[in-house]
Amino acid sequence: MRGGWSKTVAVLGAAGLLAVSACGNSDDGGSGDSSASKDVTVFTWWADGGEKAGLDGLVSTFATECKDYKFVNSAVAGGAGSNAKQVLANDLAAGKPPSTFQAHAGAELGDYIKNGQVDDVSDLYKEFGLDKAFPQSLIDNLTVDGKIYSVPANVHRANVVWANPTVLKKASLDATKAPASVDAWIADMEKLKAAGVKAPLATSKGFAEEMVMEVVLLAELGPDKFTGLWNGQTDMAGADVTAALEKFKKVLSFSNADREAIDWPDALQYVNKGQAAYTVMGDWVAAQQLADKVPDSAYTYWPAPGTAGNFQYLADSFTLPTNGQTPEGAKCWLKVVGSAEGQKAFNTKKGSIPARSDAVVTDYPKYQQAAMADWKANKIVPSCAHGAACTLGQNDSILSAMGQFSSGMDVATLQKALVAAAKPN
Repeated sequence: MRGGWSKTVAVLGAAGLLAVSACGNSDDGGSGDSSASKDVTVFTWWADGGEKAGLDGLVSTFATECKDYKFVNSAVAGGAGSNAKQVLANDLAAGKPPSTFQAHAGAELGDYIKNGQVDDVSDLYKEFGLDKAFPQSLIDNLTVDGKIYSVPANVHRANVVWANPTVLKKASLDATKAPASVDAWIADMEKLKAAGVKAPLATSKGFAEEMVMEVVLLAELGPDKFTGLWNGQTDMAGADVTAALEKFKKVLSFSNADREAIDWPDALQYVNKGQAAYTVMGDWVAAQQLADKVPDSAYTYWPAPGTAGNFQYLADSFTLPTNGQTPEGAKCWLKVVGSAEGQKAFNTKKGSIPARSDAVVTDYPKYQQAAMADWKANKIVPSCAHGAACTLGQNDSILSAMGQFSSGMDVATLQKALVAAAKPN
């Protein structure tokens, strides 16, 4: 997940790396430098809030299950891992990989695979029983040319709207159900503006705006054509895409004027404080921002208008870097990440749901129980903004186009950039 906006905890390879001893014996059995042989450097962008709490849950399980190794925290803060990914790219290019690193499962791994920077972990799936514990649909999404390159810790949902019922009441809108379509949503935002809500939709720079675009495209095109945008089966230059982008432009026109100057937690605060009615954000919101609120009166949530029955997913996963540090310790970390104990310790705090099929539903809060039911029943659709459908290179191009669109609102230019971005896949 998309994470923290807090101070960087540690930067891999930089002076002053923060080592968090979270396991038992770190004795190396007599070798010269115990930390050099037993440290397991875990690179993430989980630096604060529910993300850090989830990481701490994994670390606690690692301490029990992998007593011969010491967890070393190498987290780099920044929304959607943008800062971390740049640091990681530099370290991998320099031949200094960590023991394991976080990456979104799916197409985002494509660049690492192509560059020979991650190892095949298919054998570990059999060794750890993950080939039976994970649903086949997820394994199919993870498989590239017959091989698997990461172990997912969770599943998140991207197509969620979080709403303030008090604000909706200003326009006599029913907070208990989503508008049926994008057109209905636009009509509701018109009502909110007429009722004095200056910016009905709160959003922010970068991936948050991209998420708004994605839910509009998903609603207008449907799940199969939406997925086809990224695998070449849908014409990104088509008239139906143009029409959907025109509706996205209209939706974005109802948002806050400072969207390019803030990050997603700030946009969420506009909703929390009653300055906006809606925000589109993944379900990490449940743990990251709303854990201390009264659940059903302070906020409500539903699938983005027009996307009901579709679960737009992303998954945080961990890799086995080629020539990484302490590979046996990294494999022990991957075992914990995929285990029932590790996934429970992680997801109950993170706000996500477990990737495993054998999770006990009653172990989780209300929102996650609902998400687990939808994960089993809904059509599964990948998120481009969070790496399930797009490579890092593709998404960088899209983010650049989104920044330009936010200021000029030129649909033709945006669509041309999306056509170019989709081609490499």
